[in-house]
Amino acid sequence: MKNWTLAELQELYHSPLLELVFKAASVHREHHNPREVQISTLLSIKTGGCPEDCGYCPQAARYHTGVEKNDLMTVEQVETAAKRAKALGSSRLCMGAAWRNVKDNEEFDHVIDLVKTVNKLDMEVCATLGMLSEHQAKRLADAGLYAYNHNLDTSEEYYKEIISTRGYEDRLKTLDNVRKVDLTVCSGGIIGMGENVDDRLKMLLTLSRLDPQPDSVPINALVAVDGTPMENQEPVSIWEMIRMVAVTRIAMPSSVVRLSAGRTNMSVEGQALCFMAGAGSIFAGAKLLTTPNPDVFQDLEMFDLLGLTPTEPFAKHEQPKIKEETQVSNGEVEKWSRPGHKIEANIAYTKKGQELRRQEKVEEK
Repeated sequence: MKNWTLAELQELYHSPLLELVFKAASVHREHHNPREVQISTLLSIKTGGCPEDCGYCPQAARYHTGVEKNDLMTVEQVETAAKRAKALGSSRLCMGAAWRNVKDNEEFDHVIDLVKTVNKLDMEVCATLGMLSEHQAKRLADAGLYAYNHNLDTSEEYYKEIISTRGYEDRLKTLDNVRKVDLTVCSGGIIGMGENVDDRLKMLLTLSRLDPQPDSVPINALVAVDGTPMENQEPVSIWEMIRMVAVTRIAMPSSVVRLSAGRTNMSVEGQALCFMAGAGSIFAGAKLLTTPNPDVFQDLEMFDLLGLTPTEPFAKHEQPKIKEETQVSNGEVEKWSRPGHKIEANIAYTKKGQELRRQEKVEEK
């Protein structure tokens, strides 16, 4: 595994675009089948009400974004959604819950049942549930989970500008807990949050230095949502996305680069260049948790046009076997940090959200 430096990633990122894409395409073909792209489906199994203050997130309870808080989906609801996703070409279902961290309670027991249900459909099961302990990761692994997603979002320095309720080191600790139980790691970030190019590259540098490197790396373009502190951010250009995909591919050659949020603003031609530059996965479905996404039938048409084939499940690793649980909880409670610094924009939008909710209550009366 090459030990990249920031200067090397900077040189790559700023190299002539076509040369960068060619180099990335060459690396991609050495480690992956360039005609295969995995179709994944992201399903929000518990929406809204998150206590965090992530400046980009419409599910943060403190902001006023119009996202309704919903309880956990039932086993039947998730099974129906998984079967539909599989019928439309998805080989992976990623289930997301708007939690700060996993807690050893009945809700987590229910998630364990959801994981088992999807595993039995012969789909890769991924979950993104917030921070979790090693023991909780082990429970998920024993239930048949294939991958755990926990994004770094951005560089450690810029992270302090977007989130104040959890620490960067806790994200890394969660990834370490996931690795300890042999789950595959899915971790990437978001571009377009006001960070500079070096912040993006520092995030890639941190990911590239994980040993082993993440099995998959989602590259998201910010979807600016009304009511969040980042509602006025300008969309990133397709050229920025292509460069990020290409550098990610070169820096982490064996990882699957996931072309994630923000595809609604991308043309088929732009996405084609991303695939050429090394993207090996997309998220399909009308929504990515709560934000818009291209229709799955449009994606299938794009695959047909570009001559792409959906990747079969378990192409990289064997299907996890469901194991009988011997210990539901070990009694230990992981301590997660609360950095405590203030982000003025997040505070202002929290106050704005409170005021709008007060007005709504008055109007209801």
